[in-house]
Amino acid sequence: MSEGQVRVRNRRGEGARLRDEIVAGAVALLDETGDQTSVTLRAVARKVGISAPSIYRHFADQPSIMLAVVQQAFDELEAELRRARDSAGDDPRTRLFATCTGYLEFARTHPGRYRTMFGGLWMPDLETSSLTEADMHALGEGSLQLLADVLGDCVASGIATSTDLSADAIALWVGLHGLAHQQSVTVSFPWPADITERLVLALAHLKG
Repeated sequence: MSEGQVRVRNRRGEGARLRDEIVAGAVALLDETGDQTSVTLRAVARKVGISAPSIYRHFADQPSIMLAVVQQAFDELEAELRRARDSAGDDPRTRLFATCTGYLEFARTHPGRYRTMFGGLWMPDLETSSLTEADMHALGEGSLQLLADVLGDCVASGIATSTDLSADAIALWVGLHGLAHQQSVTVSFPWPADITERLVLALAHLKG
């Protein structure tokens, strides 16, 4: 909904729709500005076409809106990884590389969301907000498990030598994140054409 547009009042029972609209408005602000500090209660309210107090029926504070935005972004990342993996056929090595490439593509396609997911600036003081440590710890679990699964398939097929799937999946995620970040901030750097392959070969302990 464009800024300044009058919003039609939801009928009874449509509160869930309004919640989704609030999150969509916050995501739109993030995509438009690339700046997570632009996602304020007033700005979101204007974007959706409601009064700021109406937000409190669905979100306790601004950090809880940001948590919903980040949760949605992680869900989108996981869905992208699954699409990349499932479209790559049955070969474990191909599926691993497709999944890792899907990760990097998500970061390139959604730079504002990606920076917010991992930037940490939005994360509140848990003692003064409505969020909990469990909220924070749950972020990204599905994507990490998916990386561990495709790596495990490589080990099972005999083409990878990982002895600790959990630790190596974390290392692979950290490596992909580092590459995604560096490629976004050093765009003129002459990255080797096979940089992703080199990274995955090393961190996934692939044979040759």
